[in-house]
Amino acid sequence: MREDVEALDISDVTANWVNAQILERQIQERIKALADLSHTPLFFGRLDYLHAPGADQAEGAEGERFYIGRRHVHDGGGDPMVIDWRAPVSQPFYRASKKDPMDVSLRRRFGYTAGDLTAYEDEHLSDPAEVATTSKLLQQEIERPRVGPMRDIVATIQPEQDEIVRAGLSGSVCVQGGPGTGKTAVGLHRVAYLLYAHRERLARTGTLVIGPNRSFLHYIEQVLPALGELAVKQATVDDLVAHVEVRGTDDAAAAIVKGDARMAEVLRRAVYAQVTMPTEPVVVVRGSRRWRVPAYELEDVVRELLDRDIRYGAARDALPQRIAHAVLVQMERSGEAPDDRVQDAVARNSAVKAAVKAVWPAVDPAKLVLRLLTDAEFLAEHAEGILTEDEQKTVLWAKPVRSVKSAKWSAADAVLIDEATDVVERTHSLGHVVLDEAQDLSPMQYRAVGRRCTTGSATVLGDLAQGTTPWATRSWDEALSHLGKSDAVIEELTAGFRVPTDVITYASRLLPDIAPGLAPVASVRENPGFFDLRPASGEGEVIAACEELLRNEGSTGLIAADARVPALAETLTAAGIPYLSPGEETTRETRLTLVPASLAKGLEYDYVVLDEPQAVVDGEPDERTGLRRLYVALTRAVSGLIVTHAAPLPPQLA
Repeated sequence: MREDVEALDISDVTANWVNAQILERQIQERIKALADLSHTPLFFGRLDYLHAPGADQAEGAEGERFYIGRRHVHDGGGDPMVIDWRAPVSQPFYRASKKDPMDVSLRRRFGYTAGDLTAYEDEHLSDPAEVATTSKLLQQEIERPRVGPMRDIVATIQPEQDEIVRAGLSGSVCVQGGPGTGKTAVGLHRVAYLLYAHRERLARTGTLVIGPNRSFLHYIEQVLPALGELAVKQATVDDLVAHVEVRGTDDAAAAIVKGDARMAEVLRRAVYAQVTMPTEPVVVVRGSRRWRVPAYELEDVVRELLDRDIRYGAARDALPQRIAHAVLVQMERSGEAPDDRVQDAVARNSAVKAAVKAVWPAVDPAKLVLRLLTDAEFLAEHAEGILTEDEQKTVLWAKPVRSVKSAKWSAADAVLIDEATDVVERTHSLGHVVLDEAQDLSPMQYRAVGRRCTTGSATVLGDLAQGTTPWATRSWDEALSHLGKSDAVIEELTAGFRVPTDVITYASRLLPDIAPGLAPVASVRENPGFFDLRPASGEGEVIAACEELLRNEGSTGLIAADARVPALAETLTAAGIPYLSPGEETTRETRLTLVPASLAKGLEYDYVVLDEPQAVVDGEPDERTGLRRLYVALTRAVSGLIVTHAAPLPPQLA
């Protein structure tokens, strides 16, 4: 298929060089999308239908056989050999069961080792004599050792996951899923499905995947290209709001206030407070005639624009045209017949420009936010009745700042500037946005993401129990309201495919303290996994645990409180054990990653050594946040976990 595209001759099919360039780029993108993936089979399943799909199911109607794979594959004549997993005819591969065979007589799963077909497994779904069993190939694929970045799960998608993946584009979906339930994979595969089902529309409007940090994005970046989707952009929330360079940090109290949704109204007030009612008329001179628009008429125009509730900048652009229109009305009354060119000329008149500048001045969002954070009187004026005096003092900077460039902006400040920017000028909306690890966002960050999909839809992924910021989401209803997607459907995934039974059972002891009422994840893994608690007198036992786990196949993560990472790094180096940082790709030679607890979220390793649980808790500003951070760290293992500790364990785990 790739060679066919490479052999295309476009010399005689384009009208001009512009069309030729566009077509050439499309061809190159198609070639990239058809790249071979080493050790990745083209198909993983087969469906034998009792009847041809869509045909009359009369007795004697002949069935059809389809091979299901990651990509559509056709032969030299254009006939399909492998059906894309996203096609409607592939759906029974994920949904069919003994109770509802969906007209499938046989479902076959293929097992591979390094790209070679090594096994297959059949289910005769329409045979009442055959007992339903758990697929061993499915279990093996889920438990296969992880080396390198995150991979797709098209061969192992479960029915409840498939329902979310194939949900329509028009509605937004929120997925609450505990560790190992596959919510990130579901979100990414949903993007792939939507691009398949609505390609033309999303090609125009765009798609975006938002992750918590660069390490996480690097970890997931190969999933969509492996499914042939190359056009999806990836970013963090900080990337979206990068109007200024972030060089400072906030303490927790200031960050909580700055992230509060009430700040949106403070900013809106501050922006529109720049409008002042006109007190002088506008006099436009054209030739020998003078046209006068009185102040009261100008005030009516200004009030009408304010009442329309349009963006500040759009109203400012409309104001000179409204003034010019008032002048044209006078011209027509005096017998003249001005046209649109005259109106445009009047709108550009120096007197009109001066009036607009005085009445509706341009606003620089960064300068406005800087003034709010440094001018106590200005903040008090616009935060009256919204923020308390103590809250205002909390967000005010202690030292004056000369300019926007010299200011040490924090991440929360950048979000405020983004909000003010949107008050001035509407943010461009995409067709679909996937927001992962959403539970850690502040209300103002939700608003920043929501602005990127006002005319599109969203897939929100997260786990309330893994909220590790002081402003973490308390409920999905509240979060979706800030996002502007209150009508989103909330789905819950509770079947754990990644974390072993013994590990998730131990970690779930924290749930009553960190997320009361949240259903614990129930592992569906037949393998209970390896789990051990080990007292340690020093870092030697930690290194020994790493060496022990590295004897197994797959990746190992050493997770520790951020403050302990430098010392552990020195000890690993002294012991001659090579290690990576989060986001760096594991290789056969280097399979150990040293992970600060603050960056562990969303990552997974075959084996994990967790160093000093109490230090992880103590590294956070409050106990609940610390216990949530610990819950995240405990649930990164796919096959085994060793917990080492010199200090006593947190009471919840003792």
